[in-house]
Amino acid sequence: MTRRALLMLQIVTGDPRPITRQITDGIKRQIAGGDLLPGDALPSVRGLAQQLSINPNTVAKAYAELTAEGWLLSRTGLGLFVAEQRQRLSDEERERRLAEAVDRFVSDVIGLDYPQQTILDRVAADLSNYETKKTA
Repeated sequence: MTRRALLMLQIVTGDPRPITRQITDGIKRQIAGGDLLPGDALPSVRGLAQQLSINPNTVAKAYAELTAEGWLLSRTGLGLFVAEQRQRLSDEERERRLAEAVDRFVSDVIGLDYPQQTILDRVAADLSNYETKKTA
């Protein structure tokens, strides 16, 4: 039996990321964290748009991006579902994206004047939350 997933997403108007990106990032986090499981059905485009009080085209764009990246699976007439986990990107692309993300992160936190170990501990703690959920 398919589980209908309740998406706990929040759109932050002051966030510099576009709304589409906030949606895709939120869904990816829920999948990576084990809150959304393979086979879970996602809300309809219209349903999520109403829940978030945003334009349905924005949700449709986010869902299309997640489907193209392999996070979601579209079943004609049935809706969108969380796809089985698999390596979605080549090793080279994964490395490129990691390097970009680390570079952006370092640029963002360098001016906060925290000791390096404090930053590393915080990142490790946040990442361990995802590992715990995956293995639970």
